[in-house]
Amino acid sequence: MRIAITGASGFVGKALAARLELAHHTVIRLARRDAGPGSARWDPATGEIDRAALGAIDAIVHLAGENVAGGRWSTRRRQAIADSRGPATERLCKTLASLPTPPRVLVSASAIGIYGDRADELLDEQSPPGRGFLADVGRAWEAGTAPATAAGIRVVNLRIGMVLDRHGGALAKMLPAFQFGLGGRLGSGRQWMSWISRQDLLAAIEFALNTPSLRGPVLAVSPHPVTNREFTAELGRALRRPTVLPAPAFALRLLFGEMADALLLAGQRAMPKQLTAAGFVFSHPELGSTLRELLSRQ
Repeated sequence: MRIAITGASGFVGKALAARLELAHHTVIRLARRDAGPGSARWDPATGEIDRAALGAIDAIVHLAGENVAGGRWSTRRRQAIADSRGPATERLCKTLASLPTPPRVLVSASAIGIYGDRADELLDEQSPPGRGFLADVGRAWEAGTAPATAAGIRVVNLRIGMVLDRHGGALAKMLPAFQFGLGGRLGSGRQWMSWISRQDLLAAIEFALNTPSLRGPVLAVSPHPVTNREFTAELGRALRRPTVLPAPAFALRLLFGEMADALLLAGQRAMPKQLTAAGFVFSHPELGSTLRELLSRQ
């Protein structure tokens, strides 16, 4: 297939582009600046794409968005996070709908933050969104794909959990403290963490591109969520380091403000019912073995 990707220079997008090219697909990287062959200029502020460079595409994977964990949430950062998702996605989808031959499928990133903080409630794709800033952003993000759906494009809103790989994302940020024996649970440690290895996420995206029965919300998380306390213990075991220094909730709030409650102390216990029902098989379903494998790689 000929597949366009937004966010192709990011932690997930770069690996996805390489995986798809290895499978002999043609990848077009959409970016703010023309980067030469294999790329096309895309302006998120207007939704405009260099159509000549894009050409006819079979599919598009939309991963672009401001990093929600990139710093304390000032008013400006909150606006940037929101604008880079709902409005930017809607503009992109309007452009896709206007192409002479629209793509057959759009896999658009979303996130489990759409559920808000749900304690021990077991969540799936049919569970309603929650409350809070990230939940509001998630609703707008998914609603932004409506123009693509209206144009007959099959849309998959991939609700992604915490992506694990030692070379990026949350795990890479945790490793220095844990390697020095300074890691510990966050707050009470009872909050649920729905996670997925980067390898399984890449496979899930490719599976969604090729599985016509998948559409609408699809959870991209391991079938075995864990609490933060369990995650902390497993990471300590994988590194053979103690994990006896908890980070109190009040300290996290002082350090990170609102972001602490939304990202570090909130929990979602999510199950990937749609992926599982469609026949997707996880390579890394269990946290302990996943961490040991990831951390054993050079």
